[in-house]
Amino acid sequence: MQIALAPMEGLVDEILRDVLTQVGGIDWCVTEFIRVSERLLPLATFQKLAPELANGARTAAGTPLRVQLLGSDPVCLADNAAFACTLGAPVIDLNFGCPAKTVNRSRGGAVLLKEPELLYAIVREVRQSMPADIPLTAKMRLGYDSPDSAIECAQALEAGGAAQLVVHARTKADGYKPPAHWEWVARVQDVVKVPVFANGEVWCLDDWRRCREISGVEDIMLGRGLVSCPDLAVQIAAARAGQEVQPMTWAELQPLLQEFWRQARATLTVRSAPGRLKQWLGMLSRTYPEAMALFVALRRELDLDRIDLLLNMPVRQPA
Repeated sequence: MQIALAPMEGLVDEILRDVLTQVGGIDWCVTEFIRVSERLLPLATFQKLAPELANGARTAAGTPLRVQLLGSDPVCLADNAAFACTLGAPVIDLNFGCPAKTVNRSRGGAVLLKEPELLYAIVREVRQSMPADIPLTAKMRLGYDSPDSAIECAQALEAGGAAQLVVHARTKADGYKPPAHWEWVARVQDVVKVPVFANGEVWCLDDWRRCREISGVEDIMLGRGLVSCPDLAVQIAAARAGQEVQPMTWAELQPLLQEFWRQARATLTVRSAPGRLKQWLGMLSRTYPEAMALFVALRRELDLDRIDLLLNMPVRQPA
């Protein structure tokens, strides 16, 4: 069994990837999508969205990182995939699952599931541009407004050269509304020979057990569930091995929050750093009531030093 951390634009950046992989249980993670349109992207774009490439394409905890590209031009995607490989990307992933309206309007993400023949052309072109020893993988949803084309899309991705598929078990029209249709993951796995990962609506151990039973697949990608419960991957790995593990307590989570804030404060702007902390606290409140109390205390706080105090950070000495 493999457990992956999902790529989530505007949420799982290098800071949160670093913090979450420190907890353990995650076999690999993926960058936020790198949007490809009409040109070969500059080095700075890859350095910004995939800074781990400078560390052997691994987070500080040693978790491997894949580079995800999003676009609709086969040749342009191929050129950028080849360039990413020269920068040290160990795996290239293609995004055919993003449901965002702005992305879909520019022919990116889930809207391409309307065109299985284009999916095949993209994957085939990208695969041919890459070194043979570097895998190409893909993430898809069940379709745009219905799952009727899910099987055809999965087969097109495999035929083009995708070595692995992650299936988010909802359509674009479903967005993130429950339920996730895990039974369709099983249907996809029945018609392709490559490994299939189930993704969507796994928030706790019981969800994982139901997902495994219904989908029939062992591999899983965790998104919002892992962000809300940072040790969920550890819990799942232990349960899969027949072991028991005590869930992380709020007190045990404190060093992670402090490390997240330390990095956010050091690398983000004064205006955006507090927002990123509040964003994560809002998601953590699903698991930890204490997170909501801290979120309320921080809701209107913009002073970085006061946030330090609320997080029990060491007092900073004047320069």
